Amino acid sequence: MPEPDLGDFAVAQDGPLYVVTAAADGMRAGCLVGFASQCSIDPPRFVVWLSVENHTYTVARRARYLTVHVLRRDQEALARLFGGRTGDRTDKFAGIGWRPGRDGSPVLAGVAAWFTGRIEAVVAGGDHEGFLLAPVEDGPPAPGPAAPLRFGHVRDLEAGHPA
Repeated sequence: MPEPDLGDFAVAQDGPLYVVTAAADGMRAGCLVGFASQCSIDPPRFVVWLSVENHTYTVARRARYLTVHVLRRDQEALARLFGGRTGDRTDKFAGIGWRPGRDGSPVLAGVAAWFTGRIEAVVAGGDHEGFLLAPVEDGPPAPGPAAPLRFGHVRDLEAGHPA
């Protein structure tokens, strides 16, 4: 008997989307992430789950820090860039506002909020691995509406890589 999937449950959550960026060995990468959450209050910790098929995963495994960005509702084009293209073939940072952050991890301009976290651990989880992050830096929220972009807004997005 096949295992049930989380299809309807996942759709009902309609969670926020994030762009996670990394830099290591002279490479930078970023991808759209729907699996992420605060996982501890004291000490503060956050976990992001990256597909092991993703270019960002490859860079993140060699990085010491990841930067997590909350997208605003009006940043669907940015979500489509980071979710629908692969860094294997596209420089996702060309033509967008960003600056190098801790260890070169890209910090995107104009997002609702962001933080950079030190990678404390990596946890296997099937076709994704969880990167446990300890916050080391964050930025002030950008002016404008802070309502986050959610999965339902880009449900039709074709991923740059399979899960």
